[in-house]
Amino acid sequence: MRTSVGIIGAGPAGLLLAHLLRQAGIENVVLENRTRDYVEHRQRAGVLEQNTVDVLRSSGAGERMDRLGLRHDGIELRFAREGHRVDFPSHTGGRSVMVYAQTEVVKDLIAISEQQGGTIRFEAEALAIEKADTGSPLIRYRHEGAEHTLECDIVVACDGFHGIGRQSMPQSLLRTWSHEYPFAWLGILADVPPSCDELIYANHERGFALHSMRSPQVSRLYLQVAPDEDLNAWPDDRIWAELDARFELPGWSLEHGPITEKGITPMRSFVAEPLRYGRLFLAGDAAHIVPPTGAKGLNLAAADATLLAAAIIQAHDKGDESLLDAYSETALRRVWRAEHFSYFMTTMLHRDPHADDFAHRLQLSNLRYIASSEAAAASLAENYVGLPVG
Repeated sequence: MRTSVGIIGAGPAGLLLAHLLRQAGIENVVLENRTRDYVEHRQRAGVLEQNTVDVLRSSGAGERMDRLGLRHDGIELRFAREGHRVDFPSHTGGRSVMVYAQTEVVKDLIAISEQQGGTIRFEAEALAIEKADTGSPLIRYRHEGAEHTLECDIVVACDGFHGIGRQSMPQSLLRTWSHEYPFAWLGILADVPPSCDELIYANHERGFALHSMRSPQVSRLYLQVAPDEDLNAWPDDRIWAELDARFELPGWSLEHGPITEKGITPMRSFVAEPLRYGRLFLAGDAAHIVPPTGAKGLNLAAADATLLAAAIIQAHDKGDESLLDAYSETALRRVWRAEHFSYFMTTMLHRDPHADDFAHRLQLSNLRYIASSEAAAASLAENYVGLPVG
């Protein structure tokens, strides 16, 4: 089998790239080792930057997002039992974010692929990427019990941190940086209307908490816990009691409801460089991981896909590979900025179990500075809603 662009991974990066290329008339095939049901229901991010919203709209993939998503014009920073709102539009020239779950973005892109005759092969395990340093790379994969070969002009690995894409690059070429955080998130979905209109980020002496939402009827909430925390030690009553304590604010109360899902998410940062070897390109979690505090994971994947799509289209239509040649450097500038912002948000809001009270007082000072300084609030706002792609 032959195609122009072989894409490994049906997450946001792979699906958006396939969609943008298909819109430009460029043939592509997506290989995904999981089932469609698994891909459409794995819980991940829920906040879309303005850039991500814009590309979904402009490419015809934003109709359901605009109908069901929740535009947010700010966030609340809650600390020392006070709440301080950071307004986005006033600091960013009218830009905002959209609360719309990654699961819904994935469902939308798969549905559009079906409607337009795109090719996504689920339960297709990529086994090897070969000849990446030639003009005719190929992917060997297993599907329905048989091994197949997909010949391509370009291979894009959007296959996550543990995928074969990054591992297929020469180790002598690859450099990586990582940072492990001494805490994790216990996250829940609850069938209860959100107790707030916008996300609440809480710094508390007992640890960080986040109040988000998935819809006007479903709340998404998180608690800072130890990386090795036992989920069985957190019955529903204990979770709600801890959330009550960390969100404490005079005159405000947290609505409780049935918890339908709970899980623990580790916190880490990771970057690989470069993002290209020959005709093999990396995008999304194959190239970088951020802690979820800054809401950057899905949005970095979308930015990678947007940059790559423009580069591949230019090379295909005009024979000009300058954008392909610049992809790694261009994408990594934005990646490192997002890594820094995610680190900044994470270290400012979480209690490091190894730090002393002096460090906590510095956190509070930083939070008060953002709450009182237009310049500091503007910096947080412009990073949160998303810096330009490219």
